[in-house]
Amino acid sequence: MNTYTKFLINGFLRSFLNVFFVMISLVFILNILKEIEFFSDKKVNSLYPIYLSIMNSPSIIFEMFPFIFLIGTQFFFLKLFNNDEINIFKYSGLKNIKIIKILSLVSFFIGILTITIFYSFSSNLQHYYLQIKNQFSEDKIYLTVINKNGLWIKDVINDQTNIINSSKINGNFLTDTFITTFNKDFDLVRSLKSKKIDIKNKEWLIYDVSIFENNISRKVDLIKFNSNFDKKRMESLFSNLSSLSLLKLLDLRKNYKSLNYSTIDVEIQIYKILTYPLFLVLMTILSSIIMFNTKRNNSKTIKLLVGLFFSIAIYYITNFFNVMGTTEKIPLIVSVWTPIITLSLINLIMILNINDK
Repeated sequence: MNTYTKFLINGFLRSFLNVFFVMISLVFILNILKEIEFFSDKKVNSLYPIYLSIMNSPSIIFEMFPFIFLIGTQFFFLKLFNNDEINIFKYSGLKNIKIIKILSLVSFFIGILTITIFYSFSSNLQHYYLQIKNQFSEDKIYLTVINKNGLWIKDVINDQTNIINSSKINGNFLTDTFITTFNKDFDLVRSLKSKKIDIKNKEWLIYDVSIFENNISRKVDLIKFNSNFDKKRMESLFSNLSSLSLLKLLDLRKNYKSLNYSTIDVEIQIYKILTYPLFLVLMTILSSIIMFNTKRNNSKTIKLLVGLFFSIAIYYITNFFNVMGTTEKIPLIVSVWTPIITLSLINLIMILNINDK
């Protein structure tokens, strides 16, 4: 490895790590404030907010990596410009495009480590964070799980516990559902069996239901069943996918398909993880191009503001297409790849004549 290559890699890694640790410190402090507010009316150990903030911070940082790369690259070039090292490289025959290639390869390598190690680590911490947080929330008496045996719901209402198992979800309806109700002493009260349950509202409508109670079976055309869940709330409980590793997401997608439940959210999360290294490389290239094109501007503030503007624009564009994909306004592939292709085209246009900068 050439001396200049080692110099560039070491300098880039230092700038990246500096920004990374600053960001994670800010996230950690903001998380502590949020957790303190959450536990303000609860009797817990004073270290709880710190403990939960540690577990929640990596997941937030994972979402911020593209902007950490962009800002870290800017600070790397600011150091090169301030020390006039960029001109030394230029006079030595090292072209600007070569510098960008080196930084891109480093970014791709870090991206691979990010999705294989850091994401698995952050998703596991996020999983435990949600489990602990749930113990102090009003929803701790509820539970929803999707596995190969279908949808399972634990629902406590009026001192009774309902265990609900359904094989499929079709729109607003649960199909092939079995409901077992227990009293507060966990003695069996009754069981319900139905092929069609309307869950649009929290007052469920159970059609053609078989009721098993006191060793007697009877059939009813329609009964109303009170629940803490409706379709909207049920969907929201499956929305936090950042607590699942890539392998768990693949398994969840399989279970969703067997339940006939929409896999769009899971698919977007999987594609997002798989394309993450490429996205980080594109952010590094964009930041490098911005710095080369503003090299003659002596104001550090202007350079950083340009980077901040692009960060905000990319964030909103990516979110917009994610929402469009989630709501199925556009195909999933289009929602995932349009921001990446757009950013690639912008980089391609702006990188022309970069060696002359």
